[in-house]
Amino acid sequence: MSGAAIPPSRRRWPVSLLIGAGLVTAILAAALLSLVWTPYDPALIVIEDRLLPPSAAHWFGTDQMGRDVFSMVLGGALNSILVALVAVGIGMLGGVPLGLLAAAQGGWVDEILTRAGDVIFAFPALLLAILITAVAGPGIFNAIVAIGIFNIPVFARLARAGAMSFWPRDFVRAARVAGKGRLRISLEHILPNIAGVLIVQGTIQFALGVLAEAGLSYVGLGAQPPDPSWGRMLAESQTYFALAPWLAVFPGIAIMAAVLGFNFLGDGLRDIVDPRTRRGRA
Repeated sequence: MSGAAIPPSRRRWPVSLLIGAGLVTAILAAALLSLVWTPYDPALIVIEDRLLPPSAAHWFGTDQMGRDVFSMVLGGALNSILVALVAVGIGMLGGVPLGLLAAAQGGWVDEILTRAGDVIFAFPALLLAILITAVAGPGIFNAIVAIGIFNIPVFARLARAGAMSFWPRDFVRAARVAGKGRLRISLEHILPNIAGVLIVQGTIQFALGVLAEAGLSYVGLGAQPPDPSWGRMLAESQTYFALAPWLAVFPGIAIMAAVLGFNFLGDGLRDIVDPRTRRGRA
């Protein structure tokens, strides 16, 4: 029967979801591994081992100060994941309630919140983060705050659009007739229906968070020494690129894998949440 549901065992998962899940799993495994083990201390300086090429002793080689690049890449994974995770959490916790409030109240409340989001959107994400960290000072905490602030209007706009599409629905009208207030309706009936879309957007913002953290560290406004950072590794590798290209190749691959992984994961989750997007691309 053409209308029969596909059993879970026979359902084909989107290829992008499988690729994204594999890359994200590898990045998360590297971050967790760095908590308990790295071949060397990422901050250990051994001048006599400077600029060694990849070998059995140093899988990714060493940098200009003799630090083990593989250990630094593992440590940088943890910093990137933590920054992106907390920044996306700030965006969700701050933006989703504002979006639900704007959709529920409408009128001047909706207008003020929407225009405030537009002001933040007027600045590119990385430029806004650079502005905030330049004023507040460099450091991983300020980088998290800067990226998180930009995420707030992203989730607010998405939550508002999703909520407004549900307010005219019959089940919401029935809840209002039953005497439920707007806040209770937003939490009990609307939020569960837009949760999938918010999660998908969260994975995409996670990728942007990793990229933003790398960009801030690249210009010296993110994680500060001795904390390892993929972006700062790229910045430090420029002078030695012709002599030691592995200094740029391995952190660059790590950034690319993380960003592609979370983007593919978000794309795959979108296909599951809204199968119409997959049919549209077919």
